[in-house]
Amino acid sequence: MAQSKLSNSLPVAVITGAASGLGLDLAQQLHSSYQLVLIDIDMERLLAKTQNLVGVLHYSCDLADSTAIEQLTLTLNGQLLRVDLLINNAGITHRSLAMKTDHEVIRKVMAVDYLAPVQLTQGLLSLLTQAKGKVINIGSMAGWMPVLGRAGYCAAKSALHQYFETLRAELQDEGVTVLMVYPSFLDTPIEQNALNGLGHKATHKRSMVGKMRTSDWMASAIVTAIQQGRGRLFPDVFTNLSSILYRLFPSLYMRLMRRKLASELEVQQ
Repeated sequence: MAQSKLSNSLPVAVITGAASGLGLDLAQQLHSSYQLVLIDIDMERLLAKTQNLVGVLHYSCDLADSTAIEQLTLTLNGQLLRVDLLINNAGITHRSLAMKTDHEVIRKVMAVDYLAPVQLTQGLLSLLTQAKGKVINIGSMAGWMPVLGRAGYCAAKSALHQYFETLRAELQDEGVTVLMVYPSFLDTPIEQNALNGLGHKATHKRSMVGKMRTSDWMASAIVTAIQQGRGRLFPDVFTNLSSILYRLFPSLYMRLMRRKLASELEVQQ
């Protein structure tokens, strides 16, 4: 799809996983203040869900495919004059015990949740530097503490945290900033489309602790954090306290986690 350059009249926000859930809510809430570049693997759904948003560029990309990401970043560098916000929102998860999870499932989760944000950020860094922009990464409290049945997801979000916290320090003199967001359990399609250990859609009931939050609530908190120039957002008090418990009393945390998420131990795939 040939798309023209955006004008320089408004800042530019690039959002991945924009066809549903948190990405769509962020697009809707940022639309009045930013020119949007929306990316999703499902172009048909992306166009249908954002048809009420004017002046938007749409791109389809499989973020598990590094070659597709490379082509996308080349295209965006040719189309855009600047990137003020890069929101690495797209994600995938699994619900399966570590030893019963095929390595290809782990590879896909790592590719989408960690490697894709890194590659996109590297590929758009010159545009981010031009605008003295901000990179927003949707991490997870699962990156700070183990969560039963989600070893690959925890590993990917932990890697995301470590990479971008290091990048934050390295880019300080360039004017590019980083916002790390650490939600817990959100009512979004990432969980509805979670993989099982064989790479098929998980069919067992989702196990969780704490309060389920909506993606609209989370998007509002992120927009506020952007406006305030914050570097980190811990929106859920319960899981934030849980991460502190894990660091101070790891054995107690592990016992409580096994008790609360015991249903995961009964799942075969």
